[in-house]
Amino acid sequence: MMNKNTPTTTTAVTSGHGLPCVLETRNMLKKFGGITATDHVNLKLRQGARHALIGPNGAGKTTLINLMTGVLPATAGQIFLEGQEISHMAPHLRVRQGLVRTFQINQLFASMTPLETLAMVISQQKGLGVRAWQALGAKANVVHRAEELLELFHLQAVHDKVTAQMPYGKRRLLEMAIALACEPRVLLLDEPVAGVPAGEREELLRTVAQLPKDVSVLLIEHDMDLVFDFADTITVLVNGAVLTEGTPKDIANDAQVKAVYLGHGEELQDV
Repeated sequence: MMNKNTPTTTTAVTSGHGLPCVLETRNMLKKFGGITATDHVNLKLRQGARHALIGPNGAGKTTLINLMTGVLPATAGQIFLEGQEISHMAPHLRVRQGLVRTFQINQLFASMTPLETLAMVISQQKGLGVRAWQALGAKANVVHRAEELLELFHLQAVHDKVTAQMPYGKRRLLEMAIALACEPRVLLLDEPVAGVPAGEREELLRTVAQLPKDVSVLLIEHDMDLVFDFADTITVLVNGAVLTEGTPKDIANDAQVKAVYLGHGEELQDV
C-alpha cells in the first residue's frame, strides 16, 4: 500500500507563458462547518513567476496558503508540486520538497541572533544536526552561507543582536532569510510588509524585489503598490473563489476588481 506521504506523479503542466507549472491547486475546497473558506480554487504558479494573490479581508488567501503547505487539511481537491501530488504530505516533508512559506505573524527564536538562527537552519538543511550551529566556526560552508543571507537581506548590522531587540522590519527580513535558507524552489510570502513601520518598509520592499529569479514566488499582500511593482500575474480571490486572473494592467483595469476594492475602501491605481 502506498504511504499517504508518498507523492504520486502526474504529467507536468505548462502555463500560458510556456514555462512549467511548479505549483498547482485543483478544485481546492476547505469548509469549516457550514462556512466555505476556499471554494474550488484552481491556481497555477509557473516557474520563476512573481505571482500575487489579492482580495479583501476574509477572501480565503491565507487559508489557501495553509492548504498548500499542509497546515490545514483540505476538505477536497489536489495540490501538485513540480508534477507530484502532495495533497496528503506532511508540512515538513513539503518543505524538504522545496515548498517554503513565511507567516503573517513572524515566528522566530526571540533569544537567538540572526547569525545563530540562520546557521541552525542551514545546518538542519544540510543534514548536519541541530547542534552544529553552536560551534559556528566549525563548519565554514554553514557560516559562509549564513553570511551570504545576512548580506542579501541587509542584516549584517544586527547579526549579533537577539531577535527580540531587533526592529520589526528586520525581523520580517530575517523570516525571509530563514525561508531562503531552506533552499526553496517555491516561496509563499504571506503579507511580508504587514505591521512594518513606514520607515522600514522601503528596505523590505527592495529586498522582496531582489529575491532570486530561480525561486518561484506567490505573494499575498494588501499593499497594492508592492503588488503592482512585484507581480507579473495577479489572481483575485473573493469569498473563497477566484474572481479573475491576469497581468497587473488587466487587473488594474478590471471593473469587477475595482468594485470589490472600492467596496472595501481601497482604490486600485492604473499601471
